[in-house]
Amino acid sequence: MGSIEGPHKVFNQVNEFLVAMGKPALFDVKLVGLSRDEQQYENSFTVKPQLSIYELDYTDLIVIPAIKGDLKRSIQINQDFIPWISRHYKAGTEIASLCLGAFLLASTGLLKGRKCATHWVFANEFKKMFPDVNLVAEKIITDENGIYCSGGAYSFLNLILYLIEKYAGRSMAVLCAKVFEIEIERGSQSPFIIFNGQKEHEDEPVKKAQVFIENNFQKKITVDELASMLALSRRNLERRFKKATSNTTVEYIQRVKIEAAKMSLENSRENVNEVMYKVGYNDSKAFRTTFKKITGLSPLQYRSKYNREMLPSQRVVSS
Repeated sequence: MGSIEGPHKVFNQVNEFLVAMGKPALFDVKLVGLSRDEQQYENSFTVKPQLSIYELDYTDLIVIPAIKGDLKRSIQINQDFIPWISRHYKAGTEIASLCLGAFLLASTGLLKGRKCATHWVFANEFKKMFPDVNLVAEKIITDENGIYCSGGAYSFLNLILYLIEKYAGRSMAVLCAKVFEIEIERGSQSPFIIFNGQKEHEDEPVKKAQVFIENNFQKKITVDELASMLALSRRNLERRFKKATSNTTVEYIQRVKIEAAKMSLENSRENVNEVMYKVGYNDSKAFRTTFKKITGLSPLQYRSKYNREMLPSQRVVSS
């Protein structure tokens, strides 16, 4: 519901700002459905489209909100949108997908070979369903040839600000950011990503390797060691591991170690070096480089952001 209400509210607020400045409204915002019939959302809200897809001949921009539930079933329910979106894009309309709306957009084929963002929780599912799309799971915004995608949950508001800046100018985007209290120019989902090992596959040797890595992340683990343990060639293990988890073996080891480091930085008072040794790193530069590559923050920045005990004490002053 938020990805329907949010863009509607922000785009219309831009119109109100412009009118208050003595300028004409810029956006004509319409809610378009497969029909004009009222739809119930999560048994709590109703949405009533103003137009059906058969009544709209042209629009400058289509915003696809997040779909929900079983994603394949949601795509099937909304399949009539797919040719409609494709037809409008070919006629010059720009397309923006919000969060899991990327699954519906990818179903059109328009994202083939292009970059795309969606909620990081569903990154592996997206890769499996749309292997020909270049998913950049850490990004909040992608922009390629009039097709825009946003990261997960309420980060869609960053894409809305991005579009407002494009259509209405920087000063209007900044004004909206201030009024709606949105952190402007936030470009990465990485600090929010929680790594859960991808075990939704049937390759048992790879699962054994994953479990070994997760139980022994404090040690130095090599790909050769894992291959020997599983009686596989290194090349065979690497191929199967990548296919099953969407990560190389080394990437998986790094992500498990960094996830453990994140938990320590969030919940303990250990310094960065103590955390580094605890998760099996001996090279400070390598640890910091890998940590920033995965989270988008340095270890110190991450601890400052998420460790409550490390925040400066607050003082209450009365007059």
